[in-house]
Amino acid sequence: MTLAQYAMLLIIGWQTYNIARDGGMSVGEASGQLALIGLLQFAPLFVLTPFSGLAADRLNRRNVARMTVALQLVCASVLAWATYSDAISLPVLFTIAVALGIARAFSGPALGALAPNLVPAAILPNAIALSSIAWQAGMIVGPAIGGRTYEIAPYLPYAVAAGLFFVSIVALGFIGKVPRSPINGAQDPLGQIREGLAYVVRNKMVLGSITLDLFAVFLAGATALFPVYARDILQVGASGLSQLAMAPAIGAAITALWFSFNPLKNNVGPKMLWAVAVFGAATIVFGLSTSMPLSLAMLFIVGCADMFSVYIRQSLIQLHTPDDKRGRVSSVSQMTISASNEFGDFFSGSLAFLFGPVIAVVAGGIGAVITVAAWARIFPVLRTTKTFDPPDHLLEEEQTKES
Repeated sequence: MTLAQYAMLLIIGWQTYNIARDGGMSVGEASGQLALIGLLQFAPLFVLTPFSGLAADRLNRRNVARMTVALQLVCASVLAWATYSDAISLPVLFTIAVALGIARAFSGPALGALAPNLVPAAILPNAIALSSIAWQAGMIVGPAIGGRTYEIAPYLPYAVAAGLFFVSIVALGFIGKVPRSPINGAQDPLGQIREGLAYVVRNKMVLGSITLDLFAVFLAGATALFPVYARDILQVGASGLSQLAMAPAIGAAITALWFSFNPLKNNVGPKMLWAVAVFGAATIVFGLSTSMPLSLAMLFIVGCADMFSVYIRQSLIQLHTPDDKRGRVSSVSQMTISASNEFGDFFSGSLAFLFGPVIAVVAGGIGAVITVAAWARIFPVLRTTKTFDPPDHLLEEEQTKES
């Protein structure tokens, strides 16, 4: 599924930017179109997040995941047909962006909440690392598939993505029945939504981890501007665009592979903060670079640092949340991830429209470093957390449910 997603998203951005530039828009105006793509993906996710989290806790998580993959398959098929028939346009791309936002709104909480049901809590960090390897492998190979197949035929990346989404639906069918804890507390849907949000606000570890990612990646998101760097700054074309997209994924995959064999055990909170700071610093250097090798090196470091923090953050959130609330908490986490990614793309594209792409990326990296310093003071628990071990009261709750 990840292969299909990143192959498709790369080409959506590339087509959007090129249609805008070939239509007479300036670099800044075309960057604004990339910003709009990000906003259109984020808007439905923001609106639907409370309901998607509840769906993950109340409905069969496997079926929810299957339906979201089916919707993405339809999106890929439409884009393949529109590109093949030379009917591709900005309105078509914008409409598909909205549909993809809806699919991601429901897939993230369902898949995120499903993982802790499949493995024991003691090895969950290892499982997250292994899952991240598969995800990052998709981020590495997906853009390569997208860029290379686009050079063969512009419609081909979407056709390949559609086939991969079909394989994903079949693979999800092999997951057996998964036991799930009943929802405690309020029984009405709105009350359950409020309970999930209240838990996130109450638990400073969860709140601090989620919002750290939200603001740091929101500010330092440079991926939306890769088409700008590929075409007009580094001048490396579609193949270079694939390399830019692959570089952070390679760094992240190597980091995830390391953690799958050498799980982190000590000083997890401080190390998460330092990882986000490195993420911001490497983004600054990338923004200033006009050299392709230097840019790729900085993006590799960005990927390593991002996976370092993701590994810690996801482990802490999953292990510090009771099972009956994991879907709703995962939906909040998913919303912040999308806010930092898709809405971050809108923010970066808007800054590029106003001040130019270089200033947009550099300012974002500086903002990420400042965020780390601020969060270390606002959420001292992030500085003092030493291990992944959940609080004693959560362990007692899980043991009670199992008995």
